[in-house]
Amino acid sequence: MLTTLDFAIIGLYLGLLIFIGFYLKQRASRNLESYLLGGKTIPWYMLGLSNASGMFDISGTVWLVAITVIYGIKSIYIPWLWPVFNQIFLMIYLSAWLRRSEVTTGAQWIGFRFGNDRGAVTSHWIIVIFAILVCLSMLAYGFIGMGKFIEIFLPLKTLFPSLSFVPDAYVPHVWGIVFTLFAVFYALMGGMMSIVWADVAQYAIMTLASVAIAAIAMVHLNVIDFYALLPDGWFSPGFGTRLDLDWTGKFAEFNTTIQNDGYELFSLFFGMVLMKGILASIAGPAPTYDMQKILSAKSPREASLMSGFVSVILMPVRYLMIAGIAVIGLIIFDEIKAQITTVNGTVDFELVLPAVIAHPWIPAGLVGLILAGLLAAFMSTFAGTLNAAQAYIVNDIYIKYLKPRATAKQSNRANIIVGIVVVIVSMLFGVLAENVNSVLQWVTGALYGSYIAANILKWHWWRFNSKGFAWGMIGGLIPALILPYVPVVNTLLPLYYFPIILVFSLIGCVYGTYTAPATDTEVLKNFYAKTRPWGFWGPVHAQVAAENPAFRKNTAFGRDMLNVAVGILWQTALVAAPIYLVVKQLVPAAIALMLVGVASVVLKKNWYDKLED
Repeated sequence: MLTTLDFAIIGLYLGLLIFIGFYLKQRASRNLESYLLGGKTIPWYMLGLSNASGMFDISGTVWLVAITVIYGIKSIYIPWLWPVFNQIFLMIYLSAWLRRSEVTTGAQWIGFRFGNDRGAVTSHWIIVIFAILVCLSMLAYGFIGMGKFIEIFLPLKTLFPSLSFVPDAYVPHVWGIVFTLFAVFYALMGGMMSIVWADVAQYAIMTLASVAIAAIAMVHLNVIDFYALLPDGWFSPGFGTRLDLDWTGKFAEFNTTIQNDGYELFSLFFGMVLMKGILASIAGPAPTYDMQKILSAKSPREASLMSGFVSVILMPVRYLMIAGIAVIGLIIFDEIKAQITTVNGTVDFELVLPAVIAHPWIPAGLVGLILAGLLAAFMSTFAGTLNAAQAYIVNDIYIKYLKPRATAKQSNRANIIVGIVVVIVSMLFGVLAENVNSVLQWVTGALYGSYIAANILKWHWWRFNSKGFAWGMIGGLIPALILPYVPVVNTLLPLYYFPIILVFSLIGCVYGTYTAPATDTEVLKNFYAKTRPWGFWGPVHAQVAAENPAFRKNTAFGRDMLNVAVGILWQTALVAAPIYLVVKQLVPAAIALMLVGVASVVLKKNWYDKLED
């Protein structure tokens, strides 16, 4: 049970959020760009810190703790489902390409790339629908994780006996609604500027909490006793065809979870997740808060720096907390097993994090700090995603089609109304979803799969047109929405039917492209000259170079791909190092840090020194 000190810390943080919302309200209401993008005046390091805070979400942290407990060091690959290394592709070249467009949303970018023909209008609507669907799914994902987390600390029916009529299955949703309202308040009041400043406060709290938890885990970890609990291979990042983690004794039931997760054939999983991750990363950011932060940067160069900064400040701090909680969870497993076991007798590893925080090893005050930080993490992700949803609905529907001459006051009012509606719908999504992992798997495995083919081709092939984009997105979205309900297929991880979605999407891309004329020449020249992508742009480059002999072709493909490979190694080492540190494997920790250092030197010379707007 929480102490008075814990409640006071949480209350102070919630009060700070309210203050930020009120303080920045006037600044955000100047115009639509100020509200949605902070007026493009926010420094790159503030945006990077904000973006990192948004990714330090509570649902993701709950899930990462769960897989670290079960899979050990091999868990560093499982988040490639997102894929986490998309930040490397953004850092190396895609953030700069995207920011050069000077647009406000991903849907508006469609007009920049394809013009305003009929296919472009259709594509614009598809991107808006896709963006809203992704945002609603991610809001529901955070909503579920928040509720499951907080119910352990605040037993609803004990605190409020009058709510005893609420079914146990929906108690998490009640708490999700309560804390969602705080996120909604400051996000609606202050827009992007409010979100960034709240994220800065959240990051400071989470850093203190992460270091404290890691220290507690290391104090209580007896190397000999702890290593005896674990199966062979738990500390190793290597793997063969199969996972081959054989838990025994009191942990034998962990093997059932591994089978149910579908990761036992680990080489197959790794290959699929790497292939999908690379393709998804080349496609560029999905239309969520990450894209909005890139578009909010002052310049293309700062957009690249912002994306690179995310990995530096997110991975070490986040994984100190994740490793610390996983270690404590394994040490005290006998004590918390009853708390994390469901009514049907299975262990719910998503409850390890809250069970550990509630343990006596975590002192009063620190519990409040951790809870305030994790609540802030939920609200940060929720607010950033809500801002993205508002951007697409208000900018790309309301202003584009309904009120093209809307005043700043009308736009602000529309943002508030749209925000409230989006929150209500996302709550309904959350009520219908089973758990955090079910939403995560569908969004990363199926929904994002429909996005990939069309969004790779839009960057790299001049002949690809708006009709090809529209048919490609439709060709992917239809199987992504249908396959989860097909009896034979729905027993598989969404990741494993991603190739089916990709094939349908590619067929749609090719069909649409060759059943319509090429995009208007002037639109293509403007896009190519401003974005300067590498790829298959020969005819367009010839025309641009003829008009402007000083124009330089982008020949950085080889350098960019080398930097991406180095960057993925660099990011993975940033994840592994804090885990090895917490479990007192000092030699592997030193090797990981050495890899970070070498990769940093390469990136400094081959990426940072060559950045340009």
